[in-house]
Amino acid sequence: MQPKNALAQERDILNGIKGRVGNLGSQQSRGKDTLGFQHRDDLADSITISYRYLDSLKSNRLDSSLDDFYTFFSIPPNYVSLGNNGSPAYPVLFSPVLKAGWDAGFHAFDAYRFTLENSRFYKTTRPFSQITYLLASGKEQFINILHTQNIKPNWNFGFQYKLITAPGFFKTQNTNHNSYRLFSNYQGNKKRYAAYFILMGNKLTASENGGIRSDTFLTNSDYSRRFTVPVNLGGDAPFGNNIFSTKVSTGNFYTNFTAFFRQSYDFGKRDSIAINDTTEEYLFYPKLRFQHTITYNTYGFHFSDQLPSPSDAVVDSAIFKQWYDTTLNINSGLNFSLQDKWKIITNDFVLRQFPETKNPAQFIEAGLRLENISGKFSHSTFFPQLIILPIFQVQTTYTNRNYFNTVLHGEYRNRTKNKKWDALAKGEFYVTGLNLGDYNAYASLTRFLNSKLGDVQIIFQNVSRTPSFIFNDLSSFNLSNHLAQKKENTTVLYLAAENPKFTISFRNTSIANYTYFKNYYQIAQYGSLINLTQVQAYRKSRVSKRFSLYSDFIIQQTAGNSPVRVPLFYTRQRFAFEGVFFKNLNLVTGLDVNYNTLYKANNYSPVEGQFFPQDTTTINNLPAVAFFFNFRIKTFTGLLRLENLNTASVNNGFGFTNNNFAAPHYPTPGLLFRIGVQWRFIN
Repeated sequence: MQPKNALAQERDILNGIKGRVGNLGSQQSRGKDTLGFQHRDDLADSITISYRYLDSLKSNRLDSSLDDFYTFFSIPPNYVSLGNNGSPAYPVLFSPVLKAGWDAGFHAFDAYRFTLENSRFYKTTRPFSQITYLLASGKEQFINILHTQNIKPNWNFGFQYKLITAPGFFKTQNTNHNSYRLFSNYQGNKKRYAAYFILMGNKLTASENGGIRSDTFLTNSDYSRRFTVPVNLGGDAPFGNNIFSTKVSTGNFYTNFTAFFRQSYDFGKRDSIAINDTTEEYLFYPKLRFQHTITYNTYGFHFSDQLPSPSDAVVDSAIFKQWYDTTLNINSGLNFSLQDKWKIITNDFVLRQFPETKNPAQFIEAGLRLENISGKFSHSTFFPQLIILPIFQVQTTYTNRNYFNTVLHGEYRNRTKNKKWDALAKGEFYVTGLNLGDYNAYASLTRFLNSKLGDVQIIFQNVSRTPSFIFNDLSSFNLSNHLAQKKENTTVLYLAAENPKFTISFRNTSIANYTYFKNYYQIAQYGSLINLTQVQAYRKSRVSKRFSLYSDFIIQQTAGNSPVRVPLFYTRQRFAFEGVFFKNLNLVTGLDVNYNTLYKANNYSPVEGQFFPQDTTTINNLPAVAFFFNFRIKTFTGLLRLENLNTASVNNGFGFTNNNFAAPHYPTPGLLFRIGVQWRFIN
């Protein structure tokens, strides 16, 4: 859970830096006085920057807090990853797929992707740039660049680029992720026409080693250098930590491209308000909106194991037989490949009506969405008993399919003028096509009590969905050729209370016909109802004037022997010394501790790119301990972090070799040293 950040800190970085950053005000130059000297406007160097997410009414400020290192990092702290930055990961707080309609089924790298849902549309009074650079042990790098500016007061443009490169500490573990996003939003001078544009892409590349061959290697002094530990996939390839080498011989290659364009035109009531004797501000209150959105998406999911040497392919061929019931002849090397490709064009037509003239946050919406879907799947003649001949490569054929969906959707929204009540009800129903009968019904009600008690919220959601396409027998990744027949049905009830002192939430999730991988390649649908109860809480406690304790808690329990495996208890505790010194030095330093109770953590299938339940290995880790030292001087932020201090061991000499585990045979790294900087520029 990401804690609410102090508003005072937000104002300190964006509004409190004299001569550079200030509060929003008019940037019009003041006139000259009687002596002919121009009076300086202190607000000429000021900036106000805010952003909204797509389809959101809430305006947000940039996060300038220092207490959480993960504000600057690529993955949230409450995720389980396979140890390397950019490796497959899933959240500790289990959440099913709550999306009706088409879904490819590959979610192990979702934490690193740019998506429409996490895209921001900015509004800023001056050009703004932000550069984040992190460097870690093992030559790991993380770069995040953001620039946005208003070309005109009613037209914003920006771009964002993110790079993750991590060679890792074990063989065949390197990751290389590249993501970019161009975005723009425009509103006509008369406030009738509006347009939103996004162009983005993700290229996610990750080697897969299948875990280490035996956990006993970790306590053997011969393998104190972790890159010498034998792994299950990738042959006997030499270890390399060259950050400029992105070659992946055994691993997953996921790509995604999105072009998004939305236009709307409003009919309504014109008005104006007098600013002074000579100036009026033009106002417009919409009554009826016509909106059209066109989206073009491409997706590519590819697993490849290309080992030219037969000697390197021996180990991999044994793993393919043991895990995937696939026999490979390696006399001429290894050439194994699975690939699904998708192209989706979506047209969405919306009619929105605003019942109350001066409240655009109250509306009724009806829409029609048309989806054209085309898929291309690679297949081998010899599946499931695949044979690679000594001379000839496997002859791969491709299957092409075209699908469509017709979707009716609607929404009612009412955020009252006094901002005390916020009601939302929306739904969508697939009336024809590939996902006929799918639906998603969502309703929420939020009540603002006061500044001390904060908000209370209740949410209800029910989703009936066709299982993800990876479970379809046409997918090249469905090696068992079994088709999931029944629709998943998920019901979620969520209650939350949030205020400046604490946040607490309760969620109950019920899932019928849960579809999952039961081992490395076979799929199944769980016949009984899965019921999962989760409680999540956050609190900041002031221990003394300079010391604070940030506490996150998660309790979750599922009844019966369901395939959903979660730890009963998870906590994150940050004990920090913090304050502002020498007027400009904002400092936060302390310890960050993560811990969850023992449980049978999910295993991972590298070919399928899927986490799956297992019953043989219980993961019982020590608390993960990190030291952090973060500071900010005006618009410059410095970060230092020592991770996995808990791995210190005196066995076979002192070292950080007492590794925790993310999954069976997937140890996490020992001591990690991270250092980073972030600059914010106002042009």
